[in-house]
Amino acid sequence: MPRIVGIDIPNNKRVPIALTYIHGIGHTTADAICKRMGFTPEMRAKDMTDEQVAQVAALLDKEYVVEGALRRQVAQNIQRLKEIGCYRGIRHRRGLPVRGQQTQSNARTRKGPKKTVAGKKGVKSQK
Repeated sequence: MPRIVGIDIPNNKRVPIALTYIHGIGHTTADAICKRMGFTPEMRAKDMTDEQVAQVAALLDKEYVVEGALRRQVAQNIQRLKEIGCYRGIRHRRGLPVRGQQTQSNARTRKGPKKTVAGKKGVKSQK
């Protein structure tokens, strides 16, 4: 398996797809890197020479923020939002959706499992 930026990319995948296994590299960026390096879209990762792997690693290191550095940068950005107390920071702190989604009936992914409120359903009006 070729190892780029500390990540093993799969051998049997095409190079543009294999590059997307690196955190911070999507389809568009992977295609741009392949075009810049002169790789054909059908080229497999196992067909890359050590020199080509080194060139891709050098390009990623020089021009893109990927893997650990990107994760650190995102965490620092979220921490900054929390510290300044802006709306997005408060939403992050409370574990609620940040980008304006509705929460009355959905948002279970962010809010977690339902928390049952005791005595809410059993209250009946007496006549």
